[in-house]
Amino acid sequence: MTATIDRTGRGYDDIAVGDVLPELAIPLTRTLIVATALATRDFQDVHHDPDLARERGSKDVFMNILTSNGLAGRFVTDWAGPHAAVRRVKIRLGAPNYPGDTMTMTGEVVAKDDGLVEVKVVGANSLGNHLSGTVTVSYPASEGKDV
Repeated sequence: MTATIDRTGRGYDDIAVGDVLPELAIPLTRTLIVATALATRDFQDVHHDPDLARERGSKDVFMNILTSNGLAGRFVTDWAGPHAAVRRVKIRLGAPNYPGDTMTMTGEVVAKDDGLVEVKVVGANSLGNHLSGTVTVSYPASEGKDV
């Protein structure tokens, strides 16, 4: 995974509706899919056992929703900077994330008000959109007021 991360502290006043986030390509390795399912205590066999996943109609193991939620939030907070805090992740899943593919995250600021920034996010792979929705972050009160 490669992305430019702003560690200098992007502030609320530096963000405008319409800002586009830099794309983030996430290689979907088998290790990523299995390890993150286990780390989120999701022991469903479709996330770690290829044979059982195929028996249940999937072509392979696939990413779980908790990992997708986490990656969406991380995509936005890496861009928003260390002063931002996730307030809400609201996504819908579409095409599965299978090992050997790449999910490319894109985003655009769609709302900004009273210290909150809402970012529309899409995570797409070779099959289509894996996830789509919004991530809302907040900034500390001293940064969230336009002066």
